[in-house]
Amino acid sequence: MKSSIASFALAALWLFSAGEQADAADLYMVDAPGCPWCAAWEREIGPIYPKTEESRRAPLTRVDIGDVGETVDLKSRVIFTPTFLLVEDGRELDRMEGYTGDEFFWVLLNQMLDRHLKEDSS
Repeated sequence: MKSSIASFALAALWLFSAGEQADAADLYMVDAPGCPWCAAWEREIGPIYPKTEESRRAPLTRVDIGDVGETVDLKSRVIFTPTFLLVEDGRELDRMEGYTGDEFFWVLLNQMLDRHLKEDSS
């Protein structure tokens, strides 16, 4: 009985710590109505992003370009859409401007995540 309680406690602790790490940052997609590159991202990446490891590390939040300054403490003004902001505790850590296709997106996103977030060891 004691070993199953200990196993449960360890599993709960692992889930809690993994959940905390996964929620350490968010990926903000800054977009604008009529943005063709935003639409391309939505078509090519949007349906699969929530199912990826990257999404677990940095869940996606969409924000209009007109509202981003009210939502995030920015390093500099957002000019282009889409702009992807890695945000932690309301502050911008890093950004990727534009969308040039799915292959570049994944490479650049993972570089950004690796620079700022620890890899989950599970």
